[in-house]
Amino acid sequence: MAVRTVLQFGPSSATASLTAKVNPLVIFNICDCFVRRPDQAERVIGTLLGSVLPDGTVDIRNSYVVPHNEFSDQVALDIEYHHTMLKSHLKVNPQEAIVGWFSTGLGVTGGSALIHEFYSREVSNPVHLTVDTSFGSGEGTIKAYVSVTLSLGDRPLAAQFQEIPVDLRMIEAERVGFDILKTTAVDKLPSDMEGMELLMERLVSLINDVYKYVDDVVEGRVAPDNCIGILISESVACLPKLSPPVFDKLINDNLQDQLLLVYLSSITRTQLSLAEKLNTAAQLP
Repeated sequence: MAVRTVLQFGPSSATASLTAKVNPLVIFNICDCFVRRPDQAERVIGTLLGSVLPDGTVDIRNSYVVPHNEFSDQVALDIEYHHTMLKSHLKVNPQEAIVGWFSTGLGVTGGSALIHEFYSREVSNPVHLTVDTSFGSGEGTIKAYVSVTLSLGDRPLAAQFQEIPVDLRMIEAERVGFDILKTTAVDKLPSDMEGMELLMERLVSLINDVYKYVDDVVEGRVAPDNCIGILISESVACLPKLSPPVFDKLINDNLQDQLLLVYLSSITRTQLSLAEKLNTAAQLP
């Protein structure tokens, strides 16, 4: 009887339903690390922290960069720095653990397998997150991968990166910041009032979309959807029953509180700048 040698992938049932849930602050931190990278570095890599949820979802909530050097097909990581940063993070958030690593750029590279092998010794089945910080197409390409073993019979040959779904959810404030981040040329960051104006414009746009959908359903132009109807009903039920004068007073009071905070922050910056200049003048001969 002839014996057949089978070329097969490692078990992928665990990765078939695996999803990476990424906190937007992780993306902001990765982009900030990329901007502050050394001049000779083409990309930055680092450690991802978080936890694995009961349903198997990898919840990525934090990250930090790890210094490294790349030349030809070799990668040198500062392992001591990595362990020092890990201990510092665990002191603040002991519930977090290593869940993978990140790198900037599009997709995986030749050195990614070596780095992934190191993190595989730190945690089982780590997630590799890639972030395209160039925003060339106007969208930040964010992908996640896990390693799948390619074996010949019972002998493992190599590892292949398999892409898994990425769940990136943002509240409106985070969405505004992410939209600004995707803009490659920005004259200045929006002020608090400008940010509030953008949020109000988006809120009005969403309300108009809801009005249009309800009108279309009533007029028979669109088939009703029970799920959408329940969501609209729940949203309306959450609104407080306030008279227009009371609502205007509430908005004006909150606006005055915000303007007061901006004023106090401006005074604090002025005092710090003045103290720094006086300190510098006192040190001069």
